[in-house]
Amino acid sequence: MKLTLVYENLRIALGSIRTNLLRTILTILIIGIGLTALIGILTAISSIQAAISNKFTGMGANSFTIENRGINVQIGKRKLRNKRYGSITFREAMQFKDEFDFPAVVAVSHTATGAATVKHESDKSNPNVMVIGVDENFMDVEGHTILRGRNFTQQEIKDNRYVAVLGSALAKKVFPNSQNPLDKVIVSGGAKYRVIGVLEEKGAGFGSQSDNILLLPITNVRQVFSRPNMSYKIVVKANDSQQVDAAISEATGVFRIIRRLTVHDEDNFNVNKSDNLSRLLIESTGQVTIIAFGIGVITLLGAAIGLMNIMLVAVAERTREIGIRKAIGASSKAIRNQFLFESIIIGQIGGIVGIVVGVMVGNLMSMVMKSNFIVPWLWVIVGALVCLAVGVLSGLLPALKASKLDPIDSLRYE
Repeated sequence: MKLTLVYENLRIALGSIRTNLLRTILTILIIGIGLTALIGILTAISSIQAAISNKFTGMGANSFTIENRGINVQIGKRKLRNKRYGSITFREAMQFKDEFDFPAVVAVSHTATGAATVKHESDKSNPNVMVIGVDENFMDVEGHTILRGRNFTQQEIKDNRYVAVLGSALAKKVFPNSQNPLDKVIVSGGAKYRVIGVLEEKGAGFGSQSDNILLLPITNVRQVFSRPNMSYKIVVKANDSQQVDAAISEATGVFRIIRRLTVHDEDNFNVNKSDNLSRLLIESTGQVTIIAFGIGVITLLGAAIGLMNIMLVAVAERTREIGIRKAIGASSKAIRNQFLFESIIIGQIGGIVGIVVGVMVGNLMSMVMKSNFIVPWLWVIVGALVCLAVGVLSGLLPALKASKLDPIDSLRYE
């Protein structure tokens, strides 16, 4: 009996929605636009956060860097600011690599220049190529993958060989028309190099140009791109992400000994975890999330007021219908549920429209950032519950008003 009554109330509510189609569509659009703004912005923020995480995970979430200077970044009120110390020499870097006894991979590198030109026959790159001197472990710790050819060998690094690995963007520029770069000779910095490998495309972002790079043996860079006070970077990638903090402590102790520091001296080098900047960037999006939620709630509040007003008008327009239904035996509870169901259905339809459109709009940012398709399930559930609350609260007052109408007065209503 109860199920029959519920079904009858739903049928009447749906019939009323179809009868007042224009009004219903306008109400659904109001709710849908409010939820689209909320879900769309939050989906876009989730896409940005995913892109940041992917970018820095590619750099090695379980790695850290030892340098003579730290990262100087300020995002809002949050800062990453470290001191700059004396250069880390090649001897110190290689000694650390030899003496660091921990389950980890150590890579030593040096950025020679960011404004180099690379030539092959008549083809030439722009003068914005980043030349990096690396060892055989660099690609592993920095998250690079070989697309063609091979990595440097220990012997090539030791013997100062004139060999090179190209980033994907650089390879396309210097070897157009799908030429095979392997074993071809390029010129950079006045020296000739034989190409032994090409990297997979990694993508650029957050100030990096990881595809427009030229990798050379670090011993070769010391000679060809030599300059006073060259400082080297040490990157350590722990085998187990749970042991990063232990690796940092061990590395700090080893490098303090190499730098000949006493127990009373403070560290004269910086240790930067690879996820520090990503955490700062992700945390900076928190305020945007709060603002977006506030905008969405305000819009949905306006939609709730509009829906309540429309339901009150519907009660006034259907007063005679209410009187007839009461006269043939409908209870006040049945009348109340009819209008309440109608309000909830409109709210949920608006919610579905807003969620679908919001997710699609928000994922335009995923396309721009080249990250995965994001569905913010938490906010989808929150949005559905908010629309349910909007439907209940907006329909409750009109439903109560309809249920309390006197059937005789309703029948005489014109």
